[in-house]
Amino acid sequence: MKIRASQRILVGLALLVFAGCGKQQGSESSAPTVDLSTAGSIVGTVTLDGPPPAFHPIDMSASPACVKANPSPVTPPVVVTGERGALANVVIFVKSGLGNYHFDAPQEPAILAQTNCMYEPHVLALMTNQPFAVQNNDPTMHNVHPMPKHNRQWSNSQPAGSPPLKSTFAQPEFAMPVLCNVHPWMRAFVFVFDNPYFAVTSIAGTFELKNLPPGTYTIEAWHEHYNVQDQTVTIAAKESKSISFVFKSAATAGN
Repeated sequence: MKIRASQRILVGLALLVFAGCGKQQGSESSAPTVDLSTAGSIVGTVTLDGPPPAFHPIDMSASPACVKANPSPVTPPVVVTGERGALANVVIFVKSGLGNYHFDAPQEPAILAQTNCMYEPHVLALMTNQPFAVQNNDPTMHNVHPMPKHNRQWSNSQPAGSPPLKSTFAQPEFAMPVLCNVHPWMRAFVFVFDNPYFAVTSIAGTFELKNLPPGTYTIEAWHEHYNVQDQTVTIAAKESKSISFVFKSAATAGN
């Protein structure tokens, strides 16, 4: 049986594509894991220099259930500080300098809760392909609406007493808003990273990036209300370095 020239070309192209796919898969599977025996860490603090800005209380009068759940006024958790100016809800992560390593996604879910008609935590970070779960702890219906740029966007209603909404994100995301279409004041920010070197500061303003391979890194600090800050840090094998980020409030920014 004779094979036409056009058929031979198609077969050749198919073989090239197959070979290319095999090389790509092999390169991904051959990515090394971090040698923990030589890994180091970066620890630090984040503070606010000056008084935090004042925000007006949230108007929840459109939802009697939310008013009942919050007998005291609730202010937007945009700038949350602790003792000695410690700044919460700051995302610290490796911006650049990390080599081509393989990282397994955690199996435990990253949980975003709806409590007293607010998202908690206000800022959440997780890894690509890590389980993501949204809980409704309120006696009223919410609507969960993540707004990613690089993953599938979805919007699901979540009645009171319903099980958690579950999802994953295959691609990294930076400061992805999560809204509630029922209660417009509800907002959270979700970060998705393809490596485990990230942290979100608590009210104590502290963070730790552990099990980092030796190298030189750009560490970025993101806060919803302030400009991002970068620092370059070099760590040797088994070395731990301490750094700090200081954000200036409007009252001190010109000083």
